[in-house]
Amino acid sequence: MGIKSLLPGRLGFGTAPLGNMFRAIPDDEARATVEAAWDQGIRYFDTAPFYGAGLAESRLGEVLSAKPRDSYVLSTKVGRVILDEHETATPDFGEKGGLFEHGNPNKIVHEWTAEATERSLEDSLKRLGTDRLDNVWVHDIAQDFHGDLWLSKFEEARTGAFRVLSRLRDEGVIKAWGLGVNRTEPIELTLALDEPRPDGFLLAGRYTLLDHDHALGRLLPMAQEQGVDMVVGGPYSSGILAGGTHFEYQQAPPEIIERVGKLKALTDQHGVSIKAAALQFSLAHPAAAAVIPGATRPSRIAEDTAALAERIPAAFWTDLRAAGLVSPAAPLPDHA
Repeated sequence: MGIKSLLPGRLGFGTAPLGNMFRAIPDDEARATVEAAWDQGIRYFDTAPFYGAGLAESRLGEVLSAKPRDSYVLSTKVGRVILDEHETATPDFGEKGGLFEHGNPNKIVHEWTAEATERSLEDSLKRLGTDRLDNVWVHDIAQDFHGDLWLSKFEEARTGAFRVLSRLRDEGVIKAWGLGVNRTEPIELTLALDEPRPDGFLLAGRYTLLDHDHALGRLLPMAQEQGVDMVVGGPYSSGILAGGTHFEYQQAPPEIIERVGKLKALTDQHGVSIKAAALQFSLAHPAAAAVIPGATRPSRIAEDTAALAERIPAAFWTDLRAAGLVSPAAPLPDHA
């Protein structure tokens, strides 16, 4: 089953912020945000053990476990096993630094073997309070976490997680699997394999208004040729496209702030929200199945829903292209 046919809509909810990404979020605020997503009609929820060392999964499960299981689609990830013991050293998250420094204190083991994959799935089911998962992503086997060692991690996943998830899909235990990464190269490598075959992929931060050239070069043509769909994670580029200050999980550099300023001037000129431009741009590619922005405040969910429904005049996209703010190869909504 392809990812697009599995999803109940084009707007999902990404739960990385519920793992106390960047800041400590009160439990009641996290709960209210998930409830707001439900009330806004969102029925696709994506999470991961890595988000706050199990915190996001537990918070999501607290709400969703009270909902009818057949009424929503749930995806999580494998590659991190959360231990009962607490971490005493500063965790090494590669380029992501102190991303979840406010999350649970539990030690995280980064492992993509068959045994670790099966344990990770069992633990996720418990934290989420459910008996099944719809889709599973192989998480972060890429350069941003592992540097030059990423290929060895990829090979560990190829002979471990890939095969376990393929078997579970074939047995009907899960409906689909793929990769969930912040870089294009692991997906390109996977698509070049004869086996196993993923159903789709979650690409975070690489198909946004601020960063899409690289994905358009090789990855997306490969995916289209093979009929493999993409879920777009991080459509706001870590928040900078939604009024925040982060890009790529760090404070945005001056050149990005300048580019966002140009985008904002254009959206203001046409009377559209930059959030709407960001979401609708990411969804305009034929391979895009859904976008899953994250949120930690209930009001943000209503903004996302409104942004997806907002009518953006064709003149905006024409001016965006003319200003050189998007790749000439990028498909644009309702635009040649």
